[in-house]
Amino acid sequence: MSDPALGLTMLALIVVVIMMGFPTAFTLMGLGMAFGFTAFYDPSQPWLDNKIFNLMVQRTFGAMTNDTLLSIPLFVLMGYVMERGALVDKMFHSVQLAFRRLPGSLAVATLVICTFWGIASGLVGAVVVLMGVIAMRPMLNAGYDTRLAAGVITAGGTLGILIPPSVMIIVYAAVAGQSVVKLYAAAMFPGFFLAFLYLVYVIGWVLIDPKVAPKLPEEKLRAPVSPWLQALSQQYSPRILPALFTAVLRPQRALQIQVAELRVSWWLLVKSLAMSLVPLISVLVTLAAVWWYVVIHSQAENNAADAAQATISQPAEAGSNTTLKEATPQGGGVAEPPGASDGVKEPPGASNGVQEPPGSESVKAPPGANDVQLPPGAESDTKKAEADSDAPMQALGDGDTSNAPKTEPVPENFYTGFYISCVLLAGLLFWYYKGFDGEQFEILDMLVKSVMPLGILTVVVLGVILLGITTATESAAVGAAGAFVMAWLSGSLDFQRTKEAVFLTAKTTSMVCWLFVGSALFSAVFAILGGQRLVEEWVMALNLSPIQFLLLSQAIIFILGWPLEWTEIIVIFVPIFLPLLSHFQIDPILWGVLVFVNLQAAFLSPPVAMSAFYLKGVSPPHVTINQIFAGMMPYMLIVILCMVLMYIWPGLTLWLPNFLYGG
Repeated sequence: MSDPALGLTMLALIVVVIMMGFPTAFTLMGLGMAFGFTAFYDPSQPWLDNKIFNLMVQRTFGAMTNDTLLSIPLFVLMGYVMERGALVDKMFHSVQLAFRRLPGSLAVATLVICTFWGIASGLVGAVVVLMGVIAMRPMLNAGYDTRLAAGVITAGGTLGILIPPSVMIIVYAAVAGQSVVKLYAAAMFPGFFLAFLYLVYVIGWVLIDPKVAPKLPEEKLRAPVSPWLQALSQQYSPRILPALFTAVLRPQRALQIQVAELRVSWWLLVKSLAMSLVPLISVLVTLAAVWWYVVIHSQAENNAADAAQATISQPAEAGSNTTLKEATPQGGGVAEPPGASDGVKEPPGASNGVQEPPGSESVKAPPGANDVQLPPGAESDTKKAEADSDAPMQALGDGDTSNAPKTEPVPENFYTGFYISCVLLAGLLFWYYKGFDGEQFEILDMLVKSVMPLGILTVVVLGVILLGITTATESAAVGAAGAFVMAWLSGSLDFQRTKEAVFLTAKTTSMVCWLFVGSALFSAVFAILGGQRLVEEWVMALNLSPIQFLLLSQAIIFILGWPLEWTEIIVIFVPIFLPLLSHFQIDPILWGVLVFVNLQAAFLSPPVAMSAFYLKGVSPPHVTINQIFAGMMPYMLIVILCMVLMYIWPGLTLWLPNFLYGG
């Protein structure tokens, strides 16, 4: 059997052996070692001298020294600490009350919590199991259709591997040699856009068929209002915001309120007023941050270059004008500069002093010396050398730098979009505060206490990465430390749960790293046997256009997602397509994000739809696996729709990395 045939046999065997249930990492290493030993076999040498053993050591050492993989254990630890800290219960209740007027409020709240909890943890299994425990029974008890309840949990739980920070993105970056930061920026909008499509589908289904999600009883839609807040609204105004403003400025009546052993103080009023202003403050801070980054920070280089150019050009123009005026003669021809006649003169006797030796006037230049010309092209080479010698000075700002590369200017449509956003947000705030009563205050208080810590931690972790303040590894360390602080402040983290989180982190990290070692060894042997070249020649022989190759590669990955998980696809099959991207002029960032979205189907497609089995393990006995599969199927179509929109509108993926880092 030829070497390329051995490579294809190895590729087919890996799928069969994985489907038989063998561990993926050790299967990759075992097949790589066996087929590599055959490829390097030399009968004249002892079998211990086979080069496959050296290759195994090199690939293992390469995985150990790969800086990209350093952030994996820290992000995984962050997720497990937050999952073991049981911080979701209060969050689900408060979000459900906030969306209580929407159709299918329990399903909407489940999808929102899955999205943001998936961002914080990045663990599909943990999110699906946790939301299955918290949200599955309440939805079924409220009369929700089993397909709706199962689908929203399984689909929402998979978003954690798409929206940064994601372990899958880190593994792809290590395999493809791409920037983790750029991939994070590229996956940001598609991830939230896919979550938005899920949300539209859920609300649309409920509007079309209200029976799948009956309205909750009124008593479950009410939030209890504190007695002191009720007394305050009676004393001042039913609308809490003006009531708190008035009470802070004129607190005489408010300070007399005392209910259930609680006496209202001025400090309590100030804290409550600050709590009421959290939505307004959040909007103002967000708008100010966007304006500062886009208009001021990102344009700092351009503004500095323009100022330096203006500073250089103004004195130069003034000096050139003065010189021209002084050097312009009154008459025609060339005139001597002022004072030249009184300047340096011949010393006395100089005319009779040193003279040419006799006969020197007979020495003449050879004929044609004044007609010596440079060889063809020498003049242009000389000018080029002069230009090259001037280049460092121009780079230092001592020349014309008007053509130097600059940051992209602020798009004109940014200002239009920014002002429209300001108007819309102002209208939303006005509508919100118009009906801001005691119940709304209590819901806001629950949201701020349960959701805001997680939101702040997520924004900090992603913000410091995307803005280039820290590396992905440093940001992961910040996230892990923040998760410990949040769990400790909630009082839900003890030594036993901490030990479990650390143990699970070590287990998951070991799996990922050994998987990376096995993948590196397998890919190297596959290339040595000529399997990679055979695949490339086959694809080239098809004479595909870039769009046809894109459709073919994504279709293969979509089909592979049915029997395999994302880890096997990323480390085994993605490296086969990567060398072909440059030939078809396809951006590896765009192609990678399409793969990330495509791999959402790997968790939603039977028979190896792990999300379904995770949910089945914590669901009531009457929920069957077929019902869960039926609820998941529409979300696979939504994934395909999202990929189509990403191809039609590449800016959805590439705009943010290009704006932040150029491109």
